[in-house]
Amino acid sequence: MGASFPVLQPVSEPIPENPASRGAARARWLWPLALALFVLFWQFGEGFAKWAFSYPRALEIPAARWIGRATKWLVDEASFGLFTFTDLTRFLAEIIDVPYRVALGLLSSGLLSGQGSSAVQHLPPLSWLAVLAIVALIGHHAGGARLAALVTACFGFLAVFGQWTSAMVTLASIVVAVPIGVVAGLLLGLAAWRWPFFERMLVPVLDLMQTIPVFAYLVPVLVFFGFGPTAAIVATLIYALPPMARVTILAMRSVPAEIRDLGNMIGCSRRQMTWKVMVPSAKDSLMVGVNQVIMLSLNMVIIASMIGAGGLGFDVLAALRRLDIGAGLEAGLAIVALAVALDRLSQAYAEKAGRPAAGIAAGGGFVSRHPYLVAALAIVVTTFLAGLAVPALQSFPERWQVSTGTFWSEVVRWINVNFFDALEAIRNVILLNILVPLKRLLGDLPWAGVVALLALSGYRLGGLRLAALVGVLSFLVAATGQWEKAMITVYLCGISVVFACLIGVPLGILAAERERLWRWLKLVIDTLQTLPSFVYLMPVVMLFRVGDFTAMIAVVAYAVVPAIRYTVLGLQRVDPRVVEAGRAMGCTSGQILAKIKLKLALPEILLGLNQTIMFALSMLVITALVGTRDLGQEVYIALTKADTGRGIVAGLSIAFIAIIADRLISAGANRIRERMS
Repeated sequence: MGASFPVLQPVSEPIPENPASRGAARARWLWPLALALFVLFWQFGEGFAKWAFSYPRALEIPAARWIGRATKWLVDEASFGLFTFTDLTRFLAEIIDVPYRVALGLLSSGLLSGQGSSAVQHLPPLSWLAVLAIVALIGHHAGGARLAALVTACFGFLAVFGQWTSAMVTLASIVVAVPIGVVAGLLLGLAAWRWPFFERMLVPVLDLMQTIPVFAYLVPVLVFFGFGPTAAIVATLIYALPPMARVTILAMRSVPAEIRDLGNMIGCSRRQMTWKVMVPSAKDSLMVGVNQVIMLSLNMVIIASMIGAGGLGFDVLAALRRLDIGAGLEAGLAIVALAVALDRLSQAYAEKAGRPAAGIAAGGGFVSRHPYLVAALAIVVTTFLAGLAVPALQSFPERWQVSTGTFWSEVVRWINVNFFDALEAIRNVILLNILVPLKRLLGDLPWAGVVALLALSGYRLGGLRLAALVGVLSFLVAATGQWEKAMITVYLCGISVVFACLIGVPLGILAAERERLWRWLKLVIDTLQTLPSFVYLMPVVMLFRVGDFTAMIAVVAYAVVPAIRYTVLGLQRVDPRVVEAGRAMGCTSGQILAKIKLKLALPEILLGLNQTIMFALSMLVITALVGTRDLGQEVYIALTKADTGRGIVAGLSIAFIAIIADRLISAGANRIRERMS
């Protein structure tokens, strides 16, 4: 008789449903339901809930008036007993002014006595030959002969194209702002690393400093520190300091635990552990922060010229006001040359910091121990004496200078004459069929419904905490009376980001597959990223005049870089073994790209979208100069009127939009990563 097997009887009790599947089912109908309710409320809700479409003026938070009164109180009445708040700010300005005057004297004005037109020059500044030679020495010390040749060529460009004097004024500001920014950022980062409660307070402040438009805090800087280069340096510090603080926190945490244990084993005190163990171990990472401070300081030079910085930034701004594209482009390229030189030098020193230092013979004399310093001093003395005999060696002769300004102005004029009808047709098609309808659509949306949808998005992506943050920030935009202008900002930013991604993502996909194309494209986008934001405005204004379309073109040109860069980065990080597995299964090249590479690269592409939005928002404040009516225009008007409250409230509204976009996109990217892991 064969073996008998138990017969399975049907189970009468139902199998418990998986909670995760119930959650997924709810998620499928939640969004359609929410969107349907939003559309119904939008179409029919104004009759019984008018307050949800236009925030009641009687309930607005008078934040601008409060900030204005607080600023006036600080300037006129605030006192610390022995000195007033104004005395404190003026004292800080004087402290910054001393090294600036020294740097300006060495590089541009020389040793002066007296002020204004009555000033007398006792010693000339360093000659152009001396600066070129010293820069070459620094380049050789940092990275060898190739780097020395590159930075010498960059500074030579400044002399040959007649930008030397303005460039030296700008360099004097950078020479002062960068060390102060590096030291202040380092100290803040160390304090945040050591005391977690301080980090919790510092990080939101750093977020606001990086997301508030620069124009917004130019107003209080102007009120507190006055008009002039010192106030411009203070504004530059506020703009350039946050990355150094963030990099310091990350660098300290990335120091291997073995190094910290070694410091504890040999009995280091807390101070010794910080300055003799942790900071030296993280110096290569910290140099990345130094590089960021340098580049952001250079990016600030044009905007700071609005409150008296002078130099290349003032030249670009003046050219924009005259619509002189040739002069503006040359001054902008001079900033690029300066940026390239300082960027390569800082990167070379960062790489050098990561390598073991070469030893120096203990018995060597001063010359053998400091050959570059001795050579620099010898160059200064020699060129000073030579300059007294031959003036051309002191100041670069005008007859040797060249200019391409007229050529570029003629190019733009020729394009206008020959292609005006085509350009106007493109402008009208996009303006009438895309920009204007989208602007009206967003302007008609109920603020209460938008706030609710944003809060729901935050809840779905990051839980109650993110929902509360997004909901409160969006509500504050409406409650401070900025909703209408905020919607114009969102419309301009949104359409610009869409166009930037439509250009940048396909270019990134092509470049990721072709190494040679990526090398050339990387050179182009690196150059675009170093161009001052104002430079983008001049050609588009001359081609398309002022208005929203002009602003959109400038924003797209400025914001397309991160869309390209992060797409390439994401695709290049895809594990080659996964791609090979796809090929082994018979996938075509298109299937591998669409179903493997792009899916795995999606988190990085979303981060690129995040950065594209940040770039677009920062550029929108600049485009206020070409006639937009958004929050950027509000900030610019506040600057011209020195209205601190108005400028800060509008700036905070832009910062809130940036923070909302950043948090939602970052949460979405994290959700995608979790699903893939």
